[in-house]
Amino acid sequence: MPMPTLPLDDGSQIPSLAFGTGTTFSRHQDALTTLESVVIVGFTHFDGAQRYRNEATLGVAIKASESNVPRSELFITTKYAPLTPGETAQAALCKSLKKLGLEFVDLYLVRAPKDHIDGGGLKEVWKVMEECKREGLTRSIGHILEIIDGAQVLPVINQLKILPYYMWDFVKPLIAVHKEHGIVTSSYGGLLPLFRAPGGPLDPVIDKIRARLEDTRRKPVTSGQVLNKWLLQHDILVVTYDFAEGIGEYVDTCDVPELTAEEMGVLIRKTGNIEYATYIFLQLRFEGLGAVLLSRVLYARFASRM
Repeated sequence: MPMPTLPLDDGSQIPSLAFGTGTTFSRHQDALTTLESVVIVGFTHFDGAQRYRNEATLGVAIKASESNVPRSELFITTKYAPLTPGETAQAALCKSLKKLGLEFVDLYLVRAPKDHIDGGGLKEVWKVMEECKREGLTRSIGHILEIIDGAQVLPVINQLKILPYYMWDFVKPLIAVHKEHGIVTSSYGGLLPLFRAPGGPLDPVIDKIRARLEDTRRKPVTSGQVLNKWLLQHDILVVTYDFAEGIGEYVDTCDVPELTAEEMGVLIRKTGNIEYATYIFLQLRFEGLGAVLLSRVLYARFASRM
């Protein structure tokens, strides 16, 4: 089936699944081959950034795929993160466009907006972002932590790390603000707890849902697809972050049947488990056997109260 899209407040449409080029390129030596494979399986939305230092490779892949997927069917995102002190968002975007071999990007985000908050810097950055949109260098702009007073163009999207357990309760009020102002919520890292910190109370719930979906679909369904489907049904854009289950399975999520209202609800209740949040946080925050053992000890103590 075609990749589903979400409407942006400026009239554009954005594919609801994006291929994240940052973490993937750090895991694959042949980034160009990886990108070509991603196009073949059906991705059309590429989430890049100046900070990833791989825009030229993405540009080559875009050029190579033109015979199969024209530029008009692709959605290209990059993010402002000045690599040169004092570099403006506009100057940085012009460099990005040259590396990408494009006349414009579809979405230009402010990476790590908190880095620009002090001294009113965020407002100045946003003014330049607005100018980039007016000049046609980007079709849409976004990724900001607050609604800026006096902004002529509001952000159309905000990208967050949304994880089960300790992040869901934090982002729920923010998602409500997004919906109030017509801002799309974008998520990355949503599958990390499943593959880097397995064994929590969410796992058996997902496995039960996965079995029901497989029976309905009569085709395999993975745990990652269940969680991505949960995010998509919340109208949250999913950016790939970890390929523990393979590139194609992200796109195949679009064909997975929807979760029921009851299944959506039970996942929300389990994601609010604050005790297990401690375990997840330590697993993802720190590396090494010591952190894993400590997190398991703490979880064992909390689990006795559950």
